[in-house]
Amino acid sequence: MAEKVQTRIAAEADVLGLGGVAAGKTVIVDPVVAKIAGIAAREVLGVYALGGGTARAIGAIRDAMGNTDLAQGVKVEVGETQVAADVTIVVEYPTPLHQVAADVRAAVADAIESLIGLEVAEINVTVSDVHIPGDDDDVEVTESRVS
Repeated sequence: MAEKVQTRIAAEADVLGLGGVAAGKTVIVDPVVAKIAGIAAREVLGVYALGGGTARAIGAIRDAMGNTDLAQGVKVEVGETQVAADVTIVVEYPTPLHQVAADVRAAVADAIESLIGLEVAEINVTVSDVHIPGDDDDVEVTESRVS
């Protein structure tokens, strides 16, 4: 992977008219990788939300304030050439859980490899809940049987 990054840097240097390979180091911090992984996971068909119960509750508050956390439910470790990620998801019922988990792994790996240029060591997917359509609908208020 290091050769690929050097080739990309050389191409950018030539485009800028610098005429050679620019020396330097690119550092991509964990929150950036987590955000990219979160965006990729959210785009998978069957994923209702990311994060466990507490993270989703805090996320709802952040959403209400207009400060959405795109890395919610994603933890990453970024090394020199590799990335490991843990993604927690809520799956839409009746989508097959194993298929959604496999699709999340593929989407996150593709996003990390293509957008960041790092090798993916592993992606662990945890299904923390299943969303059943109608669960979040307004609860009907019924009249009391006693007056």
